Amino acid sequence: MALGSNHTTKTSAATFVPEVWSDEVIASFKSNLVLANLVKNMNHAGKKGDTIHIPAPIRGDASQKTAENQVNLISNTEGEVLVSIDKHFEYSRLIEDIVETQALNSLRQFYTDDAGFALAKRADTDLGNLFGGFQGGTNYSGAIVGSDGVTGWDPSANSNTGNGSALTDAGIRKMIQTLDDEDVPMSQRYLVIPPVEKANLLGIDRFTEQAFVGEVGGANSIRNGRVGNVYGVEVYVSSNVPTITADDSSTNYRAASMFHESAMVLITQVSPRTQTQYKQEYLGDLLTVDMLYGVNELRDNAAVVAAVPS
Repeated sequence: MALGSNHTTKTSAATFVPEVWSDEVIASFKSNLVLANLVKNMNHAGKKGDTIHIPAPIRGDASQKTAENQVNLISNTEGEVLVSIDKHFEYSRLIEDIVETQALNSLRQFYTDDAGFALAKRADTDLGNLFGGFQGGTNYSGAIVGSDGVTGWDPSANSNTGNGSALTDAGIRKMIQTLDDEDVPMSQRYLVIPPVEKANLLGIDRFTEQAFVGEVGGANSIRNGRVGNVYGVEVYVSSNVPTITADDSSTNYRAASMFHESAMVLITQVSPRTQTQYKQEYLGDLLTVDMLYGVNELRDNAAVVAAVPS
């Protein structure tokens, strides 16, 4: 028997299909991540527990073998890093029937993109908040300033306005040396900077010379302003890097960081999950996207943080 012309189809009710929402949210979430894509990621989906124990063994030294003597045995009490999965964030919208009926299809596109962006920003924020503890620091006491890569960050300098400074060629090379001196692997290193520092680096001839960046044509920094690779370190720009405030409580700086992927870890127990439920009492559809995860510092000396102007 043929159906009438007013029946509900999968097409006409597409916005109520959770799988569609979920795919779009996850795509938006992944496209908006910066820090989370550059650090160690562990998937804990479908597993129980709220604390992950990650072994942190101590590196051993080689010993010279002497004739007719026993080898030198290495005995370490190995450490571990604990990561609490305690960050549960959600994004919810109640879409009333009148909106569903009258609004353009682009409304759903906005909601899914907004949900993905909100959760991605939250994950990146929590990773960025770890910057303050690197190099044995507490609240950025281990940070340096960007101009020379040597001078320590001091929030009370200059009449309590702080001493942060813009990145320079010398400062970046010193940050690289700091990681080299700590035997941090040379691959998978990244420099994450705020937008103001992108503008600064593109104003330094050395960072836009074709001979330096190794790029030609449309990919060249001179033509499109792209910051790509500096001394073998991939450069990323994020407006979500942490803000550091000087002791005057009004002068702000941003925390740029050069780090290896082993510096931090993101453990995801529930990836962005989309659920919808019709709420008759509101005559609307409740859309909720949530995720459950944990972050922590893995290797203290695998990152260098520089205080740069805001």
